[in-house]
Amino acid sequence: MEVSQYKHLILGLLFLRLLSENAGSHSARKRTQTSSRHVSRPAQHRSVPADVFEVPDAASWGTLVANATPKNIPRLLDRAMQALEECNDTLRGALFKEYVRSGLNAERLFDVFRELAQLDIAEHKTNSLDVLGRVYEYFLGQFARAEGAKGGEYYTPKCVVQLLVEMLAPYKGSVYDPCCGSGGMFVQSERFVAEHGGRRGDINLFGQESNPATWRLAKMNLAIHGLHANVGSSSADTFQNPLHEALEADYIIANPPFNMKDWGGELLRHDPRWKYGMPPTGNANYAWIQHFVHHLATTGVAGFVLANGSLASNTSGEGDIRARLIEDDVVECIVALPGHLFYSTQIPASLWFFTKSKSAGCGVNGHSLRDRSGEVLFIDARDFGLMIDRVHRSLTSAEIERIADVYHRWRGDRVGSYQDIPGFCRAVTLKDIRDHKFALVPGRYVGFDRSQQNIVSFSDLKDEMQAIETTLHSVTASAGHAITLIRDLLNG
Repeated sequence: MEVSQYKHLILGLLFLRLLSENAGSHSARKRTQTSSRHVSRPAQHRSVPADVFEVPDAASWGTLVANATPKNIPRLLDRAMQALEECNDTLRGALFKEYVRSGLNAERLFDVFRELAQLDIAEHKTNSLDVLGRVYEYFLGQFARAEGAKGGEYYTPKCVVQLLVEMLAPYKGSVYDPCCGSGGMFVQSERFVAEHGGRRGDINLFGQESNPATWRLAKMNLAIHGLHANVGSSSADTFQNPLHEALEADYIIANPPFNMKDWGGELLRHDPRWKYGMPPTGNANYAWIQHFVHHLATTGVAGFVLANGSLASNTSGEGDIRARLIEDDVVECIVALPGHLFYSTQIPASLWFFTKSKSAGCGVNGHSLRDRSGEVLFIDARDFGLMIDRVHRSLTSAEIERIADVYHRWRGDRVGSYQDIPGFCRAVTLKDIRDHKFALVPGRYVGFDRSQQNIVSFSDLKDEMQAIETTLHSVTASAGHAITLIRDLLNG
């Protein structure tokens, strides 16, 4: 089977195994306390621990292990998923229930089930929720890498998510991702809160996903991590059917599809979201940008990924929209990323950070911010990252910290003063950007580090040229000899 098909089978199996492992004991207690199969539901708009999920006998991993055979395993798995949905409203419509219809050989499915059953997860019980969540994340990442371009539709590389979250620093408030994929932004945001002494429930998660299969992945991912996010009762298109129209989010974090062509713009010509101009109907990049601004709270911050073309494009009115955004002083920071970070494309992308207020005062997290009115910070990280395989790059933890530290020093919410670093970062005025015709390409502003220049003498160049000429003469002579041999062979 194609990886795009079998990932749902495997992730469904993994979900059953991990959820049962973490919630089984709680479910057993619940079943002795009530004869009803339905239990109280977690309140919306707050995070809840995973052990509130009811795991009925039909979905219990122990029951499956005891009754599964090479012939009945597809039917048992479909029944287990159905039982889980019936007992948990937050999982309704989210689980894969097509093991029978998948066409996969039942004996092969049983072999996979048996392999998973032999894993010993009990040794990680001390921090089972985090460990089980990381296991699920690992599988998502591996499937995304195997799928390549299709994998990028539901998975943002972990290093990019970490960088976004470290820069946004979502301590408290509402977090919104209108193209949430498999929910990785939410998971990392909650992890940031935990690592900085916060509590579950300090942030409220809101999201939306248009692809039904990806929406189901997000629901399972959130459940495994013990998180609740309001992502609607089903998948829905953010442009045509926005689920959170009244939301003004403290933090917006997103990785929208790059250069999305068919987004239905011709049906939304008079939409109130287009404050800065009608986005081109053939590219959704500036529709996403204006959607983010529309849903951003007054003191909120938005951080999102876009293809580099949007930094300086002037086609179909994009340049005019960008100029209005810059003049309105909502653009706060642009970070140029290296290529080969994403599974969906090898082209380089950038991180954009927006805010509606750059005045001195307190940010969402309560930290004091300096007045950045009329300034934009540019960071050039195109040379960052290490190749983790032949075609994929990843940012290191030290690089993520370096970028985030510069950003927070510039904003004034971290100890230490900010300084421009040639070749890496520079704070510029709106006048500087006007002089560059409203282009937001970091390389045009940060300059270059003169200390890194390679000084080559004319003598060295002459020696190198002589070596090249010698090699070329040798190759030419060998080629001539080979051609003579071939002609002799052809002539008998």
